Amino acid sequence: MAAVVDLHLHTLASDGRLTPTELVRLVAGKGIKVASVSDHDTTEGLAEVFQAAKEFPDMRIIPGIELSTDIPGDEIHMLGYFMDYQDGEFQEILRRFRETRLERGRLMVAKLATLGLHVEWERVKEIAGDGSVGRPHIALALVEKGYFKEPRDAFAEYLGRNGLAYVEREKMTPEEAVQMLTRIGGVPVLAHPAQLADLEGKVAELKAVGLMGMEVHYAQYAPDTVRHLGQVAAKFDLIPCGGSDYHGLGNTGEPLPGTLGPPMETVERLEAASNRLRRARK
Repeated sequence: MAAVVDLHLHTLASDGRLTPTELVRLVAGKGIKVASVSDHDTTEGLAEVFQAAKEFPDMRIIPGIELSTDIPGDEIHMLGYFMDYQDGEFQEILRRFRETRLERGRLMVAKLATLGLHVEWERVKEIAGDGSVGRPHIALALVEKGYFKEPRDAFAEYLGRNGLAYVEREKMTPEEAVQMLTRIGGVPVLAHPAQLADLEGKVAELKAVGLMGMEVHYAQYAPDTVRHLGQVAAKFDLIPCGGSDYHGLGNTGEPLPGTLGPPMETVERLEAASNRLRRARK
């Protein structure tokens, strides 16, 4: 049975391939009742998302974001839900992150050229459009030039964390992301956590600074992984979240919105947690 809640979706505002309006219409067509657009390090697509959702009064939109954070030798993505995304300080931090994404992208394109893979920086920016430039846009440019068959292939050797063309950029720590989100009423949720070597150790550290949820019902995970993550979430009293992580990049087997998602109870718990955070600020 298809999910009716999908809390992990991306648009052209970051590295998805659909406009916010196109994504909302796709999601509605899949029968989803609650959706969260959680673009990378930006909320620029949310105004259009909320406007487009007026066509579908039975569907609820939750404001979301996916923040890129850094740990030694790896990165962690932190989702946030129900935050006051119009907060001025929050938006200034996101603006700075978008600027560093742009510079990092330019440097990665230059580095690729030294490795014999030539793509035009202007073309990468064209692919990104008005969105925040990210590695998937470079991957799409590489596919377009015939270097790779699918965008994910470019990450394996060149664009991934340990890839030959990888360049660091400014990021916050996971702890800083948790604290920033909770300050503006956002519920911090650990994204796609199965990749972490010491999952329970990291969860314990983040729980101590305010982590409230983690992805469990993640469409790219096998059933056994979903069950294990559910047990970890229960052990640490974290809200079990999830969704498709849909980008529309064209990778073989990419799950569509509604492939897997959390129960409606998750939405209720997220909203209650956000309300508690807001009351505590007053």
